[in-house]
Amino acid sequence: MFLIYLGIIILLPLYAQFKVKSTYKKYAQVRSTSGMTGAQVARLILDRNGLEDVKVVESKGFLSDHYNPMTKIVALSSDNFHHASVAGTAIAAHEVGHAIQDKEAYAFLRFRHRLAPVANITSNASWIFIIAGMLLTIPMGKSLLGIGIAFMAVGVLFQIVTLPVEFNASNRAMSQIVELGIIRNEEEPHAKKVLSAAAMTYVAATAVAVMELLRLILIFTNRD
Repeated sequence: MFLIYLGIIILLPLYAQFKVKSTYKKYAQVRSTSGMTGAQVARLILDRNGLEDVKVVESKGFLSDHYNPMTKIVALSSDNFHHASVAGTAIAAHEVGHAIQDKEAYAFLRFRHRLAPVANITSNASWIFIIAGMLLTIPMGKSLLGIGIAFMAVGVLFQIVTLPVEFNASNRAMSQIVELGIIRNEEEPHAKKVLSAAAMTYVAATAVAVMELLRLILIFTNRD
């Protein structure tokens, strides 16, 4: 059991990072047949979905692509923004998928958005209570540990809710780039590999968070 725990905590995140970087690097070098940059792909899909008010901007940093529902901005990393590649096409479409979710008030996205500020606070504060609970004696220590675990559970819930949001955005991305003829049939498997590799990072993060929470719950139940 301990080896399984270590495998999930250490090896799974490392593998996920390796997978996303290697897959992205491979397909970032494959020029898309449409010849459209990531910025052009994003703009096309946005306009076709009545999202002319959403801006597409360049974002500094490696794979810093994201959608901000507060500012209504799709930000694409420099390589994806400027270059025409299968990887850039898939990632740009994925981020626009979040914009479409926002427009359609996708339930999981709305819930995650409301949960985010609470999760940020509780996740940061949880370790203060957990460490204090470990150091202090019963009953005060166990009470503080319980509070810390409850706070951490909110952060874990945020991670879990993120999964359907990301998978749904990827499904929307594939539908859009296929329906709009942005990629050809032979490019579909490549685009799916890019999106699957990216999704693996979220799966790994969620698995780690759940395992840490379970470990602390076991410590709590055996605190006496």
